Amino acid sequence: MAVMSQTGSSHHMHFHTIQCKVRHDWIHSIANSMEALKTKGIFFGICPSSWNSLKATKSLNLGAVEVQYTRGHQVIVAASPPTEDAVIAMEPLTKEDLVGYLVSGCKPKENWRIGTEHEKFGFEFGTLQPMKYEQIAELLYGISERFDWEKIMEGDRIIGLKQGKQSISLEPGGQFELSGAPLETLHQTCAEVNSHLYQVKAVAEEMGIGFLGIGFQPKWERKDIPIMPKGRYEIMRNYMPKVGSLGLDMMFRTCTVQVNLDFDSEADMIRKFRAGLALQPIATALFANSPFTEGKPNGFLSMRSQIWTDTDNHRAGMLPFVFHDSFGFEQYVDYALDVPMYFVYRKKKYIDCSGMSFRDFMSGKLPCLPNEYPTFNDWENHLTTIFPEVRLKRYLEMRGADGGPWRRLCALPAFWVGILYDDTSLQSVLDMTADWTPEERQMLRNKVPKFGLKTPFRDGLLKHVAQEVVKLAKDGLERRGYKETGFLNEMTEVVRTGVTPAEKLLELYHGKWGQSVDPVFEELLY
Repeated sequence: MAVMSQTGSSHHMHFHTIQCKVRHDWIHSIANSMEALKTKGIFFGICPSSWNSLKATKSLNLGAVEVQYTRGHQVIVAASPPTEDAVIAMEPLTKEDLVGYLVSGCKPKENWRIGTEHEKFGFEFGTLQPMKYEQIAELLYGISERFDWEKIMEGDRIIGLKQGKQSISLEPGGQFELSGAPLETLHQTCAEVNSHLYQVKAVAEEMGIGFLGIGFQPKWERKDIPIMPKGRYEIMRNYMPKVGSLGLDMMFRTCTVQVNLDFDSEADMIRKFRAGLALQPIATALFANSPFTEGKPNGFLSMRSQIWTDTDNHRAGMLPFVFHDSFGFEQYVDYALDVPMYFVYRKKKYIDCSGMSFRDFMSGKLPCLPNEYPTFNDWENHLTTIFPEVRLKRYLEMRGADGGPWRRLCALPAFWVGILYDDTSLQSVLDMTADWTPEERQMLRNKVPKFGLKTPFRDGLLKHVAQEVVKLAKDGLERRGYKETGFLNEMTEVVRTGVTPAEKLLELYHGKWGQSVDPVFEELLY
């Protein structure tokens, strides 16, 4: 879910300038926005993906506009709960400020990075019961002491760890998440995953705890899942049943793996956003790995993906407007402003603002905080509570895949890097999907959780499109020149056979496992 994940490709820069080429008609709006930041006395607080101080300078070049941000030293890499702005804005933020925030994510290609996040279920070896918070706390303290991670606290409770540009956090039901550092190659990404799993296992196995790589809790009812002591989750838990029937399942019983990738301009962001949305159902099918609910097959290959169809449709889905000619940073800001809020963080407490309007907040008319205006931290926090299939922050998040075993944790970023970080493969995908209609994209989104690669599409099956896309990903990785194509081997086998990971689990369930899901805890044990 990554409700407040703060890894990412455009985070964690120390004293250097990010340049972004934007359209000429943005010259005045962005320049004025940057001047406004200085006159408002806005300083970004020590929170993830923000800056302690901001110096904004304007630099106009022939043929392009450069918007330059020099970032100050960053103290905390992945704090949760969020910290508040070091200096509260003296004037209200404008929409141009919010647009400028997204623009600041643009980076030249040589600075693009790969940020991978993955969640996993902890369980007791003897009982297969979910980890309780007390066990999670013991595990976090153990990792901190043995491997030199800094503790993240909410009140007197430990809720996460950070080390350098990595963080470990807890999802609502105790799902254990690594938010990785922004890294240059997939070899580094896989090494990071392996190091993390080694450290977690070294401590957890001594406690009789194992970790399961799957997209949906296969055995236990929701009432059996422990609730993590994080203030934001209490607000979400109360709000979710009001806006969808499956939101609590999303919170407590799902796990995902996602990759965060950079762009160098608004035009580049748009191309990657469109390719990512069009292909997200293919990624869902390739990584489908959640066919069980409460000990039985649930009728889906990706129950995790199905759950998002009725979690909260105001903040999830395929975002058809991304394919409109008018789409850009400003249009995403307009969309985000209309997504209902969850909370505001003030004085180390979460204030319930669920269902309220960020637009009202911008005008000082938020009912839960009358006469107060948002800071950039509030905007950052709000962006993390939006859950479409592809999410824009100061980077793009690919969000369509189920959690899985460690090889797939490396395969997911390989799939997207091969497509989105190679101009030839990206253009081929855009050409391939250019005539897909909004109805076809939505149809794939709706049917893939149940049918996977066997989803009918035009004159064939989605499998045939996926074969071509995986080939494009492989070609893109080859052109990168880092010898990364081996990370796609598992996906190559999936598209060759058309059999998803979930279908393999179902075959085991109906055969070797004797219609018991208990063996999955060993089959998919990290």
